[in-house]
Amino acid sequence: MDYWYFSEMPYPEAPELDKYPAIRLTYPNKYFNPELGAQLYKRYLDEYEYAEEVGFDGLMLNEHHNTPTCLDVAVNLSAAALTQRTRSCKILLLGNVIATWDNPIRLAEEVAMLDLMSSGRIISGFVRGIGIEQYSTNTNPVLNRERFEEAHDLIVKAWTQPGPFRWEGKHYEFRYVNPWIFPLQKPHPPIWIPGIGSPETVQWAARHRYPYVAFLAPMDTAEGWFNLYRQTAAESGYTAGSENLGYMLGCFVADTEAEARKSYEHFLWRVQKSIKGPLHYYVPAGMSSRAGRSLLQEGAGGQGRKSIFNMSIDEL
Repeated sequence: MDYWYFSEMPYPEAPELDKYPAIRLTYPNKYFNPELGAQLYKRYLDEYEYAEEVGFDGLMLNEHHNTPTCLDVAVNLSAAALTQRTRSCKILLLGNVIATWDNPIRLAEEVAMLDLMSSGRIISGFVRGIGIEQYSTNTNPVLNRERFEEAHDLIVKAWTQPGPFRWEGKHYEFRYVNPWIFPLQKPHPPIWIPGIGSPETVQWAARHRYPYVAFLAPMDTAEGWFNLYRQTAAESGYTAGSENLGYMLGCFVADTEAEARKSYEHFLWRVQKSIKGPLHYYVPAGMSSRAGRSLLQEGAGGQGRKSIFNMSIDEL
């Protein structure tokens, strides 16, 4: 088992949040303080550097937009900084919201460059993103899965097939695909897929033999997703092992259990505030299948289940 360090790089303040319907997308950016932001970026990058020093196996990064809950708005930029601040840890991009990119070739180049800069330490996670990412990039959520899968195919081909070649797809057309640089790792950097329960994504990851990382779900809910992955893997001719499955676990360590509990209670309160907003901000119409919405409902506390966002510390 490997242990990875992850921080969403949160902005610590959300003044007058009760006056607004959501903390994401429409919460006014007038509350951002650039001086504090500069200090926070240094702090969070220092923390990642320290995580390598104390022995974590890898460093995970993600990105979100239009929210104080995550200052990492460009996962490839923060990864570039870490390629020069660290020496041995894997750097996991979990990840690039490829369905919102209008130029997947540019993304293929950026990740290849990161792999070269890090001497082959990049793991390239691809994500579909939540609804807010679709709104912030003016991308049609109905086309999210189609764009995701086509962008993936184009990026992998750009990494592995010499150019120039032409790409004529449903959502992307390029007369010349001929990026000069290739990743150091062969055939390409490992690809991981995170998710919050969409069965199509779980099955797609299993068919491609990409590790699937469960986010934002109680362990019993995530186990159902993992069972679907194992079943799909078996149907695809292989046995999924622990290397194929990941789980994001919130963990607090302190000198005493009482101190850890006190800190975690505050953290849990902050996490529960981090999803304030209407449901369609997160799951716009047409983005998820009926089966996907059912699983999302389970993870969000529907169908008799509790969500991590309304569980107590004892229930967690």
